Amino acid sequence: MTRAAKILGVSIDDDGSREIAGRSRGTPRIANRLLRRVRDFAEVRADGVINRTVAREALALFGVDDRGLDKLDRAVLRAICEQFGGGPVGLSTLAISVGEQPETVEDVYEPFLIQLGFIARTPRGRVAMPAAWAHLGLDVPSLDRGTAPNLFE
Repeated sequence: MTRAAKILGVSIDDDGSREIAGRSRGTPRIANRLLRRVRDFAEVRADGVINRTVAREALALFGVDDRGLDKLDRAVLRAICEQFGGGPVGLSTLAISVGEQPETVEDVYEPFLIQLGFIARTPRGRVAMPAAWAHLGLDVPSLDRGTAPNLFE
């Protein structure tokens, strides 16, 4: 981050650098994109200097949360959790619900969500893991799938 900041001609401290890097999914391309956006924010609102506070404010404004999820990542999680009750939900149905192509969901959004332990692929479709519910601030539904009496009751 420090090297990229020097190339861009922006002043950044270690805390600001860590904040941006921590939300970049471990991907240099994403880190550089976020750095450019935070630099623009800093030039307008913070005298061009990036520290932790400036980075947090900028990333919050851009909708990048503390785990590096953006608006569409959260839309995928919300769709699985809220629209489909945690899943399973098929790829095509999920893609339609968030307004993306199935290939985009599968290639761009799913890998990071799987790495974080937020979703899992099953033979029946995508399912939300407990970490996804917690990240969204939702309660994990109980496994009780109805009120039908037990065979032995």
